[in-house]
Amino acid sequence: MGNKNKTISFRVNEDAFTALQEIAEERDISLSAVFRDYVDQLVEHDGQVEVVPEGDRKKRADDTDEDISFPPTVEVPKRFIREHERLELEAEHLREQLDEYKRYVNDLQDRLEDEEDEVLLLDELDDGEESYQLR
Repeated sequence: MGNKNKTISFRVNEDAFTALQEIAEERDISLSAVFRDYVDQLVEHDGQVEVVPEGDRKKRADDTDEDISFPPTVEVPKRFIREHERLELEAEHLREQLDEYKRYVNDLQDRLEDEEDEVLLLDELDDGEESYQLR
C-alpha cells in the first residue's frame, strides 16, 4: 500500500501569512514546501522542534561556535544516577512487601469468612501452608 499524502489546513493572521511568504521567497520554495519541511522536522524529532533564525542555529547562548543539539542534553552526575537506581530498587522492594501484606490480609479475611462464629487464636493462624513475616 502506498504512502498517501494528507491535506492539513489552518488559519493564520495576515502578518504571519506575509512573514511565511517572505520565508518561502528567501528559500526560493513554495509556501507549501515551508510547511512540509516544518512538519517533516516535527515528525523526525518527535515534536521537539525549535524555530530559530538561520544565523543563530550554530551559536550557543555564550556565543561559542559549538553546534547545539535540540532537544538540549544535560550531563547528569553519576551519584544522581546511582541514587535514582537505589530508589527504584527500594520502591520495587516496598511494592513486593505491600503485595505480601495484601496476600496475608486476604488470607486472614478468607479464614474469618470460613469460620464466622469461631474464635481464632493468632497462634493458630501461623499453622497455615504459607508463612508470612511482617517487618
